[in-house]
Amino acid sequence: MSFVSLAMGGGGRLYRRLVEEYFLPAFANAELQKMNDAAVCGLSGDRIALTTDSFVVQPRFFPGGDIGRLAVCGTVNDLAVSGARPMYLTCSMIIEAGFPLEELARICTSMAETARQAGVQIVTGDTKAVEKGGCDGLFINTAGVGLFDSAQRILPQRPAVGDAILVSGNIGYHGMAILSARENFGFEPPIPSDVAPLNQIIDCLLRAVPQISCLRDATRGGVAAVLNEWAQQEQCHIVLQREQVPVAGEIATACDLLGLDPLYLANEGRFVAAVNAVHAQRAISALHAHTLGKDAAIIGYVTEQGQALVSEKTVFGANRIVDMPEGERFPRIC
Repeated sequence: MSFVSLAMGGGGRLYRRLVEEYFLPAFANAELQKMNDAAVCGLSGDRIALTTDSFVVQPRFFPGGDIGRLAVCGTVNDLAVSGARPMYLTCSMIIEAGFPLEELARICTSMAETARQAGVQIVTGDTKAVEKGGCDGLFINTAGVGLFDSAQRILPQRPAVGDAILVSGNIGYHGMAILSARENFGFEPPIPSDVAPLNQIIDCLLRAVPQISCLRDATRGGVAAVLNEWAQQEQCHIVLQREQVPVAGEIATACDLLGLDPLYLANEGRFVAAVNAVHAQRAISALHAHTLGKDAAIIGYVTEQGQALVSEKTVFGANRIVDMPEGERFPRIC
């Protein structure tokens, strides 16, 4: 008999296998089959985006954020990368008996402040209390509904040969923040998470360049997982330029010390975009005009079809395969 492993929840190869072997056959429908971050559903002739996510991160409070802020941002961002305007969220909590009410109040306050920042409302929810040991303190599930301003806001989510690959800012902050907080690495100053709502910066991008091929927030598995999913989806070759990937000095140093690659670290305030190279500089200018996009960069290109592959040219001129991670290297990062 086989069993679920922690790696199956990590956003990599094992996660995808779990979804494809169990969930897709059981719930089979055309919209689910796309495996996008949000589903596009018809409603009385109009279309909405619908998404859901669960949050189990440890520690619940970390530099730059907490489980409540993460829950709001994660759901808002999944709607935003679908091209929708996030509007309404639900909030369900599973709370272990003995959980401190003061800590619960802090989390609720954080969720409310983040929702105001993102311009969304938390309009319904549910609460379950379980016996001590029934869950690890607190689990949060959020669902979100977004609206499309026009048909042009529905992205094809299909990379094409000739597309430039953009990333909206320095990568690796969330994964490193959680890892260092959990393991008490003692970095000074502490490395903060990048957790932030992305709907406003994505709106700036789509107003400047409506012809975006793909958008995805680079959470579990990092930028590497996103690009490998796109390459497999379209059987295309994506080539990165390693020196163009924006990595802050503190993240680069921490990765060097720990033997990690920032391409595989989780982010909660960064997205990856594929856009026709003709419009790439206009897209970068739009991102640079927003606070969250000041470090945005073009990191590579979709070069050819026929082979599902992500590779990079290193600073030494060598070619290296950027493979899909098997699973999240650090469990419980969201």
